[in-house]
Amino acid sequence: MKWLMAGLLVLFLLLGGFLLVPSPIDAQTWQSQAPEPMSGLLAPNEYLRQAELLALGQVYGPEDTTVNSEGVVFAGTQDGHIVRVFPDGSVENWVSTGGRPLGMVFDQTGSLIVADAWKGLLSITPGGDITVLTREAQGIPFRFTDDVDIAADGRIYFTDASSRFQQPDYRLDLLEMRPHGRLLRYSPKTGMTEVLLGDMHFANGVAVAPDGDYVLVNETWKYRILRYWIRGPKAGQVEVFADNLPGFPDNLAVDEKGRFWVAFPTLRNASIDALHLKPWLKELVAKLPKGLQPAPQEYGLVVAFDRGGKVIASLHDTRGKHLQEITSVNPYDGQLYFGSLHNDRIGRLSLKAIPGLGDQQ
Repeated sequence: MKWLMAGLLVLFLLLGGFLLVPSPIDAQTWQSQAPEPMSGLLAPNEYLRQAELLALGQVYGPEDTTVNSEGVVFAGTQDGHIVRVFPDGSVENWVSTGGRPLGMVFDQTGSLIVADAWKGLLSITPGGDITVLTREAQGIPFRFTDDVDIAADGRIYFTDASSRFQQPDYRLDLLEMRPHGRLLRYSPKTGMTEVLLGDMHFANGVAVAPDGDYVLVNETWKYRILRYWIRGPKAGQVEVFADNLPGFPDNLAVDEKGRFWVAFPTLRNASIDALHLKPWLKELVAKLPKGLQPAPQEYGLVVAFDRGGKVIASLHDTRGKHLQEITSVNPYDGQLYFGSLHNDRIGRLSLKAIPGLGDQQ
């Protein structure tokens, strides 16, 4: 009996301590739309399992990729390195940013422009010299620099996913469900950084349209893609490009045919949608160890959209064993390259292997 009483006392103290500890978030209610069925062009398939695996076991967390004119694949890894994967299969740790390199793209001079979650927007010369281009806008420092793309005029469009939470705490940003994200633009000519769009629920992937009229940006927590008009009669306006998506959209890119490719690290989670209706419960969940919080489902998903926001193809790995938690998809020279935040490989798949798209090359 004494042991039972002692055990109950310990449990009471632990529970009381848990309840009294302040939550790291100030959660807000949000009502999601009912998810659309994954049918038609979104129906599950196994196309991603056909992908060739590059640098298998030699990289960890190649979140984004880009390819230079010599066919060398660049990727940023969990340990802060940017690696180079050569056509012969060899892998080299090229440079270390000292942070967490995420989105990356080459500019017109051959320098690699990198959105580093910790360091800000970086420029890395072909010789490996690193320059910080910008780390704040309107007096607010970037806490989660995420993805990047460059327009034909050289201006750089990029995102700060959250001005409150940093990369390791992305789940807290999701649970809080407050608009901390921003779409930004940096001018290499003036060195100025502009906020184009604020109050976003996790501003993520960004891609400039081929004609330069608009830029797409993913609003991950709201399962949607926004279109921000750069020029023309709608310049400065924003509208929904695609909504009620089947998962959490991450990085996006556009190919030479004007098709937009979106990576989804995981499918929608019914428990998350339910939690959003109960802010007090989200604040309790946020205090739990990460291992007890809702986790991404092991699944591989990439979706292609036309210029009107219509789905034209989807690629799946339903078991998430070959490619999972895909955070980026980049088209280059008839191939798609797939990155992942927590995986030990880079995927590569020929567009010709995708029914309905291969004949459009």
